[in-house]
Amino acid sequence: MKKRITEYLSHMDELLEQMADDEKKQEMNLQNVLDNHLRQVDFFMHERLVHLIVTVLFAIGTFMTVFTYLMTDNMGLLLLALLLIVLLAPYIRHYYLLENGVQKMYVQYDKLILYMGKSV
Repeated sequence: MKKRITEYLSHMDELLEQMADDEKKQEMNLQNVLDNHLRQVDFFMHERLVHLIVTVLFAIGTFMTVFTYLMTDNMGLLLLALLLIVLLAPYIRHYYLLENGVQKMYVQYDKLILYMGKSV
């Protein structure tokens, strides 16, 4: 997913640079570009929501495990908590990538609308 979102963001940045040139903008079907961009935004927003839910559930599970360890002093729970923390870090990093990517896609959408001559 990281590769896909970074490649798509780069692709859109290149398209937006090309749109600054009026001759190239005339050759493009801006409505198709806009429709495709909105479809991609929807895909990545869905992915972001799924990862938010998973990340929050992992965080809750981690806190519950730590809290239970503090109450029972069971070393097995401490190991489980450490494992959950190790797994939580990549989830947070991935969610961060998705969140920032979707935010950048919103900015790209606004630029597309301006190039099309519509108001935001």
